[in-house]
Amino acid sequence: MNDLKYLSALSIPLSAFIALHLKGGWLFLTPIYAFVFIPIIESLVAVSTENFSEKTKEERTKNVLFDWMLYANIPIVFGLLAWGFYTVSNTVLSNLEITGLILSIGMVLTTNGINVAHELGHRQDSRERFLSKGLLLPCLYMHFYIEHNHSHHLNAATKEDPATARFNQSLYSFWLTSTVRQYFSAWKVQLRLLKNNKRSFISLYNDMFWFVIIQVTYLVCVHVALGGLALAFAVGIGVVSFLFLETVNYIEHYGLLRLKNVSGRYERVKKIHSWNSNHVVGRIILYELTRHSDHHYKSAKKYQILESHEESPILPFGYPTSMLLAMIPPLWFRVMNKRVPVNMI
Repeated sequence: MNDLKYLSALSIPLSAFIALHLKGGWLFLTPIYAFVFIPIIESLVAVSTENFSEKTKEERTKNVLFDWMLYANIPIVFGLLAWGFYTVSNTVLSNLEITGLILSIGMVLTTNGINVAHELGHRQDSRERFLSKGLLLPCLYMHFYIEHNHSHHLNAATKEDPATARFNQSLYSFWLTSTVRQYFSAWKVQLRLLKNNKRSFISLYNDMFWFVIIQVTYLVCVHVALGGLALAFAVGIGVVSFLFLETVNYIEHYGLLRLKNVSGRYERVKKIHSWNSNHVVGRIILYELTRHSDHHYKSAKKYQILESHEESPILPFGYPTSMLLAMIPPLWFRVMNKRVPVNMI
């Protein structure tokens, strides 16, 4: 039964379903749940650095229950998305209600869309990778699949990595540099892959080309079928989802840089090159994404066996609180700058 704790991750979309049903001020339920209730709970629950034995890790790796708990997000995310579109198109909502709805569904697209897509995108099974790309579609961030897997994990904690925030870089500056640089980085990776495999630009193997076509088609279909307000809603939830993703990137890698060895090459990625968090609630709701140091150290490890390491730098708060802190740059710098190792700045 303890393995079923990851079903708690569905509490985020559940809050959005409740918000859609009740409407009014309830449409802000998801951000309130994520950024008020979860931080309060995390402050009351002790962190856990416990790791599994080798035998238990082997058993958990083979247990398909953990995979199906990921797959369950797909009908839930797209069901919520469909209900959101229906509500926007058939209900008179105030501007404040629309704002709450965009925030709530946009956050679900981050936690249960992009986050699950991130986990599935690291898998070797082509069906799981297909599901990963599908979850990224409504987030308007399909290029993340290429950039993250072919560039970020190679360049993390270097100045070449768009998703690594520089020391003293504000979150709002990072939003701009990361989103723009990641998109162009994804194209650069794609063109290199095509060249290495002697493929033409217009081919079935040019994912970036097809990502553009698919996402534009999605937005055009929304506009034609449901109108301009629904189109604005689709764009709004997409932008909210990837900005929350970039906020997560910001707190995961802020200020940490790998050193270069005598040959001029960067040292390999170690357990010290991304921020870790062992706050139990955040770990469960985000499918252990918060044990990010181990994920970068061994990216092929499934979420259910990620570990805590003593040498990893630790965030003083869980992810939700850290994200809120990052939105106030002076406070973020005051809390975090002294924690960044001097030799990494």
